[in-house]
Amino acid sequence: MRIVSEDEGTIVTGRLDLLVFTPEFWILVIEAKKAQYSLEAGIPQALAYMLDHPNSEKAALGFVTNGIDFVFLKLIKETTPKYAQSYRFSLDSRDDLYTVLKVLKRFSQLLR
Repeated sequence: MRIVSEDEGTIVTGRLDLLVFTPEFWILVIEAKKAQYSLEAGIPQALAYMLDHPNSEKAALGFVTNGIDFVFLKLIKETTPKYAQSYRFSLDSRDDLYTVLKVLKRFSQLLR
């Protein structure tokens, strides 16, 4: 799926790696990068996609991974969009994978 978004004259184009949505609203954007790249390479791209979601009254939730590290994003579209970023989870940390799986399971419950 190809996406184009414009922000103050800057046009961002790219491809979604995976988009999970319900008919009512988009809820999750996953941006995957090679493990050799830091998450900072995927976060701006994911946020640009999230800015383009059609239901601006609901927060867009995102998940960025390079296969080793994981971060969750939340974007609220207001006059000036605001986003928050979770703690950086890593496969190298003892219980982080279980926490990531719990959050993803919660996302799946929200999609039902």
